[in-house]
Amino acid sequence: MPNAYRILLIATLVSAMPRAVHAQVTSDERAVLAVADSALAAITRGDAEAFTDLMIPEAVLYPTSTRGGVTAYRTRTREAQRAAGIRGVVERGFAPMARVSGGVAMVWMPYDLYVNGNWSHCGVDVFTLVKSNGIWRIASMAWSAEQPDRKSVV
Repeated sequence: MPNAYRILLIATLVSAMPRAVHAQVTSDERAVLAVADSALAAITRGDAEAFTDLMIPEAVLYPTSTRGGVTAYRTRTREAQRAAGIRGVVERGFAPMARVSGGVAMVWMPYDLYVNGNWSHCGVDVFTLVKSNGIWRIASMAWSAEQPDRKSVV
């Protein structure tokens, strides 16, 4: 095995070690993951009020989608989301990752989404949370909406 490959292999193994050593989840990480899980549960129940109650009043949502190779985003306020409601949606999250530093946190969660029982799309939800008075709340939420071409599904 050439030296460059050995060095790359060793560097990869060493860089993975801290993640394995720090694999224990902190109480703050558990708390922010619980908020993200609660958000998806509220969406699935069609409960826009419970979903938006998990947010700070100034929260903003950024849905993104890519069509024809062009990615675009929209902006939605907490109030607009509450007024729009949620109907017929089931959103399932998988393998979330949380990062916390002081009073700010981030949750990265791949998901899939069904509308009226039919698969719609998948992507990643990214929650930014802030802690105030000991409570974690969503400050922003952005998500990608990916839908494979029919050719790749067949």
